Amino acid sequence: MYNLNVEKVNLKNEKNVEEVRSFLKSFNLDLDNDVDYTVVIRQEEDIKATCSKAKSVFKCFAISEDLRGEGVTTTLINALNDKLFEEGMYHSFIFTKPENLEIFQGVGYKEVASVSKVTLLENGVYNIDSYLNKLGKKYDILAEKQRAAMVVNCNPLTLGHLYLIEEAARNCEELLVFVVEENKSLFPFEVRYKLVKEGTSHLSNVKVIEGGEYIISSATFPAYFLRKKDQVLEGYTSLDATIFGKHFGRKFNINKRFIGNEPYCEVTSAYNKALHKVLPKYGIEVTEVYRKEELGLPISASRVRQLIKEDNLGEVQKIVPKVTYDFLLTEEGRVIRERIKLSDSPH
Repeated sequence: MYNLNVEKVNLKNEKNVEEVRSFLKSFNLDLDNDVDYTVVIRQEEDIKATCSKAKSVFKCFAISEDLRGEGVTTTLINALNDKLFEEGMYHSFIFTKPENLEIFQGVGYKEVASVSKVTLLENGVYNIDSYLNKLGKKYDILAEKQRAAMVVNCNPLTLGHLYLIEEAARNCEELLVFVVEENKSLFPFEVRYKLVKEGTSHLSNVKVIEGGEYIISSATFPAYFLRKKDQVLEGYTSLDATIFGKHFGRKFNINKRFIGNEPYCEVTSAYNKALHKVLPKYGIEVTEVYRKEELGLPISASRVRQLIKEDNLGEVQKIVPKVTYDFLLTEEGRVIRERIKLSDSPH
């Protein structure tokens, strides 16, 4: 039995980080760029086990063969949970390979969904079932009625988004519009949600709902915010689509999901492909709507942000609804415009 002393890694020290990366590489893993806390267990000077977290998502687990069965998994998870509690969070996710599912179930985690390369588990004061029950009550989503859904980021709301929502609303009895809640966009969630809600207030069959942690979030689809196409992208896109079909689709009786076609972003395009592939397995038809154009170019939020960067509000006004343009002229809007001008973020 080893003495399992857990040691915090200084993520600002490149040498320490490289040591963890090197250990993970021997397990065909990498240290994700978004981790904010990493711990290791050493035998003498050598790393024998490690894990990290990004906010409430636990990942980058690796344990040497000779240390398995020594209670190391529990020790690592306890170390991360202690840090999480310090930060006032009482629910966590674990990203891992499907072959590790039973290990984490053995320490109290419950499977949310699994695809070929990735499994997502959770543990804490709530779970996806209790979350969806709460959402159903809050928005009066009755299971008996069949309905359609769409997921939008709206960073910010454009005439393209509005066209897509109006088209979808025209073709279903009730439309649930989930707004991505993860705050990694230049327009904060509260602003994006408010603009979508106000911008669609003329559509009586539309309900605008916060996306929460289970739709395009750091837990289900971190690559969306990195805007990076890599070998793990397929796992993330399939996982997010599976969670939507398995949980949201079944709970809310969703039989159709509307998406906008994606001519520019590889990550969103890959996500659309995953939706087409996965959702029909759960009885959900995927309908792709071609984007509204202005002067032969698809209207996109990235185009709006670029025009803001260029201080060209005249052109912005042509491709956003009044509610968005009016917001941009407020003091809060001015602050966001200045932030966009100084930002290199793709999102």
